[in-house]
Amino acid sequence: MIDYTVFKDKKAVYYTLGCKLNFSETATIERQLQEAGIRTAKRGEKADICIVNSCAVTQEAEKKCRQAIHKLVRQNPGAFVVVTGCYAQLSAEKLSQELGVDVVLGIDKKGSVLEFLGNLEKNPAGEWFARPTKDVRNFVHSCSRGDRTRYFLKVQDGCDYFCTYCTIPFARGRSRNPHVSELVEQARKVVNEGGHEIVITGVNIGDFGKSTGENFSSLVRALDEVEGISRYRISSIEPNLLTDEIIEYVARSRAFMPHFHIPLQAGSDEVLKLMHRRYDTSLFAQKIAKVREVMPDAFIGVDVIVGTRGESEELFNEAYNFIKGLDISQLHVFSYSERPGTQALKIAGAVAPAEKHRRSQMLIALSEEKRIAFYERFIGTEALVLFEKPRSGMPMGGFTANYIRVEAVPESSLVNTIARVRLGGFNHDKSALLVDEIITPAR
Repeated sequence: MIDYTVFKDKKAVYYTLGCKLNFSETATIERQLQEAGIRTAKRGEKADICIVNSCAVTQEAEKKCRQAIHKLVRQNPGAFVVVTGCYAQLSAEKLSQELGVDVVLGIDKKGSVLEFLGNLEKNPAGEWFARPTKDVRNFVHSCSRGDRTRYFLKVQDGCDYFCTYCTIPFARGRSRNPHVSELVEQARKVVNEGGHEIVITGVNIGDFGKSTGENFSSLVRALDEVEGISRYRISSIEPNLLTDEIIEYVARSRAFMPHFHIPLQAGSDEVLKLMHRRYDTSLFAQKIAKVREVMPDAFIGVDVIVGTRGESEELFNEAYNFIKGLDISQLHVFSYSERPGTQALKIAGAVAPAEKHRRSQMLIALSEEKRIAFYERFIGTEALVLFEKPRSGMPMGGFTANYIRVEAVPESSLVNTIARVRLGGFNHDKSALLVDEIITPAR
């Protein structure tokens, strides 16, 4: 039994590293604590509770996690410190010994943070609770808005793919999901809260259905029928799981936006084999062509990892030319990071850090060329934009249906509404298009 009187007048601070899924889960934790009477600390306030949601995708992410813990302990002396997330799952005992950490919670306990706060008395020894991921079967629900207009609906967790470079299956466990009906009910709650847009998140969302005998296509169709949600976005889906059926349905659907994020990871078939990816460049190119066939104006984002073991300069150049020839909108570029326990460590041909950086910069420059060219196509056109609440002193931002970032003069009546606008030229750093005119009132 939780003694909620302990939490009266207590304040909490939250620190999140990693993916959108982590940010969604942190927002859910924050909401649970708020419902228990724990207020989120304002900037400059000392917190009584510190929550760190960690990431383990790279060595740098783990380093930032440890740095965040030490900084929070310094800034909030005497605070009760909880660490959860992927790094917590992989290194629970080690993190429990970090100075100031009271409780470390594995992946299956992420939805139960409140239960482990106890009476908020510091624990000098530190405790950790993390069962082996092979034994994790529960699904921790998460549907949260956080600071933005968009909601993030977690539909799936874990991964069965075991790519050679990746620790996620060890950190999050095997693929699992709730029933479609449960997720539809969560979408209806978003409507009741006044939400207009939902981003579908997970670790490998195209694998949805393994736990329930359903599939991702059935989920998409069911969510599309929820009245009141104006927009859905599919956060990231493996190319081999992005079926033509899904692409064609999105093209004619009521609320799914012309926006795809598809991980490529390498533009060389030889490197894809070393990674144990489940497709080749030919299949990937076919998926891009299919999207363009039925949705010519769709935004297509692509993940790429550079400098993996075995990626020679020749293979990188092959990959660069393949990516350059793809009709995509933007790249998300990551430098390969050695992860303990992964099969990639057995592959010969390590790439020097300076060379990884050079390759990353080449792809980042290519990404900007493609994004700017994509944005330029829509200057002078009309678009529907969902506007977000602006930060103090900043322009009002928002996104078109096909994920073009726009900026406008702040107007309170536009917040969390969809308005038809005319798109103008670029802003000062070409990160967004300016709104020339509001054509129709917000709705």
